[in-house]
Amino acid sequence: MSISDSFDRVFKALAAPARRQILDDLRDQPLTTGALCAHFPELDRCTVMQHIKVLEDAGLIVAVKRGRERWNHLNAVPIQQIHERWIGPHAERAAAMLTRLKEDLEP
Repeated sequence: MSISDSFDRVFKALAAPARRQILDDLRDQPLTTGALCAHFPELDRCTVMQHIKVLEDAGLIVAVKRGRERWNHLNAVPIQQIHERWIGPHAERAAAMLTRLKEDLEP
């Protein structure tokens, strides 16, 4: 899979609010699939599992089976790669423009 395909999967995974909420839920600690399903009473278990699968396919979640439980861990590396590729350079350019503007306006 090319890096472009990998980024496309991450952006697709981040497009759904439920999937972003799952990632937020996993930010502080890994959770079982059952615990994640309990966070979404408006969705059935199958739907939550489909969202988890999309996140796994994008590399944003790593699942580890322990006995009968499936523990889901956040993998923030793909998000960091997107930041380094797109967000960081654009933010640097914007900050440089603001610095130049400030210098031009100072006496």
